[in-house]
Amino acid sequence: MLDIIDVDFKNPEHGRAVVELLNEYASGDMGGGEPLSAHTRENLAASLAARPWAHALVARVDGQPAGLAIYLEGFSTFACKPLLNLHDFMVSARFRGQGIAQRLMAALEDRARALGCCKLTLEVLEGNIPAKKLYEKMGYEGYQLQEEAGRAMFWQKKIAA
Repeated sequence: MLDIIDVDFKNPEHGRAVVELLNEYASGDMGGGEPLSAHTRENLAASLAARPWAHALVARVDGQPAGLAIYLEGFSTFACKPLLNLHDFMVSARFRGQGIAQRLMAALEDRARALGCCKLTLEVLEGNIPAKKLYEKMGYEGYQLQEEAGRAMFWQKKIAA
């Protein structure tokens, strides 16, 4: 049986599920191929709990953690409304092919509607074909304001500690 729960980062069981699933994702090809650091494993749940705009959903199959969506509240200045950014998303390899990803995405959309959000955003690697197919199926598309300006690109600059 599949159920999707809103994570309480202060609940140790929920925190363990988030870390377990995120570590599986990080260790895979689309997560960079490296497990989470000891620091991240030990501090992630508390660090997320300290940020009221950070949320997560965990999909469970017969009580076992099966999928994860970590999302962050943001704000669209053009629409003057909140938005949600899907920051991390995964379904455990042992549970793929059961429709869990679609159910998690639908639950995320429900949360966005409940918060009065104008949109959901996410970033996806060009080579992550299964994820891109899922997102397109769920109605996502590349972002652009005007065709002649092109699509938005996701850039980053790492800050040294």
